[in-house]
Amino acid sequence: MYKQLSSGVKISITRSISTSFESYLASIAWEEDKFSMEDFMISWQSYFKDNAAWIDKVPQEVLLSTEFHEEIAKKIDEVMTKILNEAPTAKQKTEIAKLQKTLGTNYTFDCKAEATYIEQLLKDKLK
Repeated sequence: MYKQLSSGVKISITRSISTSFESYLASIAWEEDKFSMEDFMISWQSYFKDNAAWIDKVPQEVLLSTEFHEEIAKKIDEVMTKILNEAPTAKQKTEIAKLQKTLGTNYTFDCKAEATYIEQLLKDKLK
């Protein structure tokens, strides 16, 4: 069912998952022990109901089907895996190292999205 959706709708679904996942992780300060899949799903549902145009473009019978939910669960896993496995850029590493030296901090980060969060956090501390 998911595969039958237009590419624009699939892109919008993927974007809503990644945006809400990164936002959720920021809300828990990227602390793994605070992660709850249930809380993330609530966050994502709230996000797409309030912000995503794709929800209105998917037929109701598709939205209610078990097959669609299973396919979306797989898509969520794929998006989360991709985000968590994308390496930080050299520029991010350099900038964070510089900021940490200035601030005397020692944050660690494992992926590009977490590095983005840490970099912003450090920049905000400098203000």
